[in-house]
Amino acid sequence: MKSNNQQQSTTATTTTTDVAISHSSAIAEATKAEFQFRKPTTEFDDLNFKQRHRRRMSLPVTNRQSLTTATTTIMEQESIVEKMERLMASHQTDVPKTTAGIVAKIVSSLDSQAAAAAKATSATQTTTTDVQHRQKSLSPESTGKQQKQSTTTNRHRRDSQSSIPSSYTSDDDEEDSVDDDDDSDDDYESISPRLRQPKLQNSRKQTDFCVRDIRDADFGRREIEYAERGMPGIVALRESAKDDQPLKGARVMGCTHINAQTAVLIETLLKLGATVRWSSCNIYSTQDSVAAALAERGIPVFAWSRQSEDDFWWCIDQCLLTDSWRPNLILDDGGDATHLMLKKYPASIKLLKGIVEESLTGVHRLYQLSKTNKLLVPAINVNDSVTKTKFDNLYSPRESIIEVLKRTTDTLLGGHIALVCGYGEVGKGCASALKGAGVIVFVTEIDPICAIQACMDGFRVVTVEEMISTADIVITATGNKNIIIRKHMDKMKDGAILCNMGHSNSEIDVKSIRTSDLIWEKIRSQVDHIIWPNGKRLILLGQGRIANLSCSHMPSFVASITCTTQVMALIELYKAPAGRYKSDVYLLPKKMDEYVASLHLASFNAHLTVLTEEQEKYMGISKSGPFKPNYYRY
Repeated sequence: MKSNNQQQSTTATTTTTDVAISHSSAIAEATKAEFQFRKPTTEFDDLNFKQRHRRRMSLPVTNRQSLTTATTTIMEQESIVEKMERLMASHQTDVPKTTAGIVAKIVSSLDSQAAAAAKATSATQTTTTDVQHRQKSLSPESTGKQQKQSTTTNRHRRDSQSSIPSSYTSDDDEEDSVDDDDDSDDDYESISPRLRQPKLQNSRKQTDFCVRDIRDADFGRREIEYAERGMPGIVALRESAKDDQPLKGARVMGCTHINAQTAVLIETLLKLGATVRWSSCNIYSTQDSVAAALAERGIPVFAWSRQSEDDFWWCIDQCLLTDSWRPNLILDDGGDATHLMLKKYPASIKLLKGIVEESLTGVHRLYQLSKTNKLLVPAINVNDSVTKTKFDNLYSPRESIIEVLKRTTDTLLGGHIALVCGYGEVGKGCASALKGAGVIVFVTEIDPICAIQACMDGFRVVTVEEMISTADIVITATGNKNIIIRKHMDKMKDGAILCNMGHSNSEIDVKSIRTSDLIWEKIRSQVDHIIWPNGKRLILLGQGRIANLSCSHMPSFVASITCTTQVMALIELYKAPAGRYKSDVYLLPKKMDEYVASLHLASFNAHLTVLTEEQEKYMGISKSGPFKPNYYRY
């Protein structure tokens, strides 16, 4: 009798075990199928995916957090088999002794975790909804754009209820949802960052900035660190001067291109003791990830790519004057910050110690102000310093013009005809690079000295009217306005490429082709086809703005020289004793130019020859410099 009972018990146990194992296998297979990835991914791959598909990842921060929380909870769960093996191997007193009990505990544990995750996600979404309702009640006069943003946010919230991120969904699911995602993301992106509510916060809960997406900060930080490795001069200056704090107490307002190299400049100013506020001088050239990285660090930066004109001036205004901060130095690129301060805050400009200007257009404006006695503070023209002229104006365009054309148009350059308007330093760099790529280059020029230089370099000097109808590529590099106007564009051949390598967007008369008889067709980022009634297409790059920054990147080494020059100019103005500089425009002292160059020689393993005492006396110069008089032309 006892033997029969034992046999029945053993049989029951075996049956229970078989059922449990069968049940657990079925659940494991279902779980495996549910979470099967299309390919293994890493954190870096996921970041690149988000960067490439920015429009699809533009979820509000609150939704992104709830989505990430739910996804992490699911992905961190152990499989049933793993839990079973771990529990069976353990010897804790509360572990059931039968397999059926183990399975029951595992299933119960998974159900509890899933319920907790769902509850947490639901609570987060409910809180977000309540906050938005309160904001609506507090702002009954909300604009149509804000209401549109709210609709888009709610649409994203419904999408975020899925526990698996878009990068892990199946191909069929992606195809079904791509249209809805694109529409909602377009709505969200169409709202200016300064109009979005609530304001973005960094990890320190600070809101004194305005960027496109603070979530890009980690990627932007990597860009800055990478750029810093290619900027030996400014890093050497930072290390040698950080203990002296030469800019302690300085308040620098910057209006320049915002990219990874500029971020290195900004962080150098901070380490030298300054406080800063920064905006962009170009509505297209801002690297959004870099701006986010600066904002995450607590730097008041107001910039994003593809700004409107109103946004552009609003950002500059946010940096010029606040209740608790006003600048005593301006670092300008193009003269926009100086112009707005003279126009809107004329009393405050007298409190400046000086202005540093780095572009031809901005320098021209300063000289005009000086001639009319409207320049009330000293200014240093770093655009015409030797290091800036040769590297930023000559070598940088020479490196980048080919990349601009290749990256944007995929055009075979060899054998084509290019017309370069202007043969200054920028024009020389562009013409030299194009000639090296096999392009037939023609040059336009108003200055007979520059014209004879072009002839000696092997280029034919013509007028725009002579070559506009035969040129395949037209590049402006003059710093002037209306170099290429509507009548010229009407004569250009089908498929001709038009771009600007000068400073501002005034060299190409873009307004004249924004008419009802022409069709604008966006092909890719910074590339537009303008279609004439007869079907002719003109390829316009960067909408007429500076192409090597809006369509490409500046070499870090060139930026290092330019940024180091700017820092030296700021230090000179800030530390100069009263009376050294009057309300006029000055060049950077020659000795400082030489010091900037010397900081970069080590990266080439270059060694300078030192004069003997006899040679010093013969030449009448010091072995420590300056080695050339101010009138010397390099």
